[in-house]
Parts: sequence; structure tokens; C-alpha cells
Amino acid sequence: MPELPEVETVRRGLQPVLEGARLVKVEARRPDLRFPFPERFSERLTGKTVTALGRRAKYLTMHIENGPVLICHLGMSGSFRVEAAGASDIPGTFHHERSKSAAHDHVVFDVVSSKDERSRVIFNDPRRFGFMLFAEGAPDTHPMLAGLGIEPTGNALDGPLLASRLKGRRSPLKAALLDQRLIAGLGNIYVAEALWRAGLSPLREAGTIAGSAKKAKEQSGRLAEAIRSVIADAIAAGGSSLRDYVQTDGSLGYFQHSFAVYDREGEPCPKLGCRGHIERIVQSGRSTFYCRTCQR
Repeated sequence: MPELPEVETVRRGLQPVLEGARLVKVEARRPDLRFPFPERFSERLTGKTVTALGRRAKYLTMHIENGPVLICHLGMSGSFRVEAAGASDIPGTFHHERSKSAAHDHVVFDVVSSKDERSRVIFNDPRRFGFMLFAEGAPDTHPMLAGLGIEPTGNALDGPLLASRLKGRRSPLKAALLDQRLIAGLGNIYVAEALWRAGLSPLREAGTIAGSAKKAKEQSGRLAEAIRSVIADAIAAGGSSLRDYVQTDGSLGYFQHSFAVYDREGEPCPKLGCRGHIERIVQSGRSTFYCRTCQR
């Protein structure tokens, strides 16, 4: 599944095209994706103006003037493609082709900007694990978004807040960080990277960095900073470039080339002065990569 930086990259790619634009035609080419489309899906969107394009955790939110909020999830293979006059895609930097087969173009938005520029935004999803649903009220009250924790993208996530959310937890630290009720949108890749940056083992009990002792306070502060920085770096680089993920212009980012531990089993630990190697273990059915020498 795309993680938060990938979704934020998609949002930023779509924002110049969709925000302030009028949806002159909306076409759903099948009755469902992961879930059935909402009733009167096309009818309720056609002719409306997109007032804002947001993101909550790994979900895109399209705010519609005098209408519902459209919640979009990319699933495993979903992507948005922008077609403008004279070009099939907005030019990108790191090109990597992804499915553009019309057979997988399931939703098409024909839009006109405030400058009367026409373009087409296409949602392509070969595996059909993505979805589009309406939030009739405040988006955060929708079942898909209700209960999500704090975003890992701002200064609100600091050491004391992180410690308060981990206090008393006996589960492994990695498992606790993947709990979307605590931190929204933090996924497997970036948890591994953040724990490495913070020098903390994914196996240690989560509550051990939530105590009142000076060492615990230092550890929780270091981890909060690592989480914020790894997410910020990934967003700046355009996401992690997983096999089934591309930016809206069909390109891939380069953050995957700067991963310190993820998918680097057997390689020397890149931390200066560390003589350890990256190991792979399995936690709750998912791969964990870490260095047991410098992560304690």
C-alpha cells in the first residue's frame, strides 16, 4: 500500500489541476472498486467546483462546493493520471511507466480550471483495491477517518506527546508505532527508517521510552524527531517509489535510494562508526529491517 509520503505526493501533483476547477463531467466506468461507488456518484459531482484537495493519513479528500467530501484511497495499485491539452501526462523528472491501459481507467474527471483550461484526471487501478466514498458531514467523522491519530508531519508530534501515547504499552515498539489510532499514516517502511535514525530497536517494549526517567524522555524526543524528519524527507523526495506506485505524472521519486535499513538485509549499517549489519526479521507477518548493534 502507498504510505503517507506517496499520498501527499499525489495530492501535491493533483492540487494545481483540481483545486478551483469545475468538474464538467465525471464518469465511473464500473459499478465498484474495492467497494461499490456511492449512489448517484457521477451526478452529485458533475458541475461542482473542487474547493480544496486535502489528505488525512493515507486518504485523499476532495472537498466539493455545496456537496459531499470525496474520500479516495489508492489501494495497492491505484494511481491518478493527468491528461492536459497536447500532453498525455504532466512532465515528470524520474520516469517509470505504470499501467495506462484504458481497461483499468475506472474513473474519469473532465475538469475546467478558473482560467478555462481543460484537462482530464484519470484514476487507474488494475487490482481494484482502491476506493472512492462520500463523507456527508465532517470528513473526520467518516468511519474510514474517525479514530485516526495525530499526523506525523508537524511539530505537534513531540517527545512528551509520543510518550503519553506509548505509556503502559507492552507491545513491541514497531507494532505500537503502526497503530493508526496513535499516529495516522505511519507505515512499515518509515517506521523502520525512523527507528534506525533514533537508534531504537523495533523489538523493545513500547512503554520503555515513556517513563519519567531522563533516558526515557531523551529516547521519546529522539524518536519523535526521527519520525517527523523521515516523513518530511520522503515527501520532499516524492515518496518511496514502491513497485506499484508512481507520481501523478507517471514518474517515481528517489527516496528509495536513500533508505538506510529498509530492504537492505545483509548490508553494512550506514551509521557512522557502527560495525553492524542490517538484519531482517518478521513481526506480525511483516518484514522488519534493523541493526541490532546500534539499535537498542
